[in-house]
Amino acid sequence: MSAYDHQQQQQQLMRADNVEEEEEEEEEEDEEQLQGEYNEEYYGSDVSNESGPETMPWIAWFCSLGGHQYFAEVADEFVEDDFNLTGLNSIVPFYKEALDMILDLEPEEDSTKVPDVSIVEASAEQLYGLIHQRFIVTRQGLQQMADKYQAGHFGSCPRTFCQSTYVVPCGRYDLPGVETVKLYCPNCQDIYSPPSSRYHNLDGAYFGTTFAHMLFHIYPELVPIIPNKIYAPAIYGFKISEYSRCGPRMQWLRNKQDPKSLDASGKLIKDSDDDDK
Repeated sequence: MSAYDHQQQQQQLMRADNVEEEEEEEEEEDEEQLQGEYNEEYYGSDVSNESGPETMPWIAWFCSLGGHQYFAEVADEFVEDDFNLTGLNSIVPFYKEALDMILDLEPEEDSTKVPDVSIVEASAEQLYGLIHQRFIVTRQGLQQMADKYQAGHFGSCPRTFCQSTYVVPCGRYDLPGVETVKLYCPNCQDIYSPPSSRYHNLDGAYFGTTFAHMLFHIYPELVPIIPNKIYAPAIYGFKISEYSRCGPRMQWLRNKQDPKSLDASGKLIKDSDDDDK
């Protein structure tokens, strides 16, 4: 082999080594990026990547997970009060172990009856959701949810004439495992499915049938005042009759009274002209 060939071979080997080093660096960067994305998805975008259930309370960690933005942080004092948990032990499997996990208590030594930690985690999620349903109808819970509502954490109504009115999460049933969470609009007073798929597996029982309506009963100033407007279908400018097969349906559901014409108790204020008649 000539000196020139030997030099060419050495250069090729050096270039190959440099390419391998660059590929290794790129792989390390990709792994770091993927790990960061995983941590962000698992622990929530608002939480540091170094944070986890070992470095923060379980309730705060649970509420920071992706898809759990609808939840309020239940106070430990509320969870520790047995009266607030009445009846839940008959609904949630491994109730004692799940409650200990929520309160960050060490599991008992005799835990052989628990087949897998993942089962306790699932029970803890269900137990927290049912406790959450009761907490958000208390004064403290309503205040938390009112703050989240005013900040727009729950999103806006998809109906055009509601003018992006903020919505609140609600459920159509109080027992778990029946239906997923819905969003209630205080303007059109209708419910909708969350637009993001991350909430499509969230149980509606974790918010219950009472919270959404009690919120606006306790805080009436949160009810939006938007001019009542209903879409009128038309063909070539002519409105379609409500008796037509393709005509408008049940418009009376949208025809609610103007808030200015109602008194404090919600009754219609009679006009003086009506009394004269």
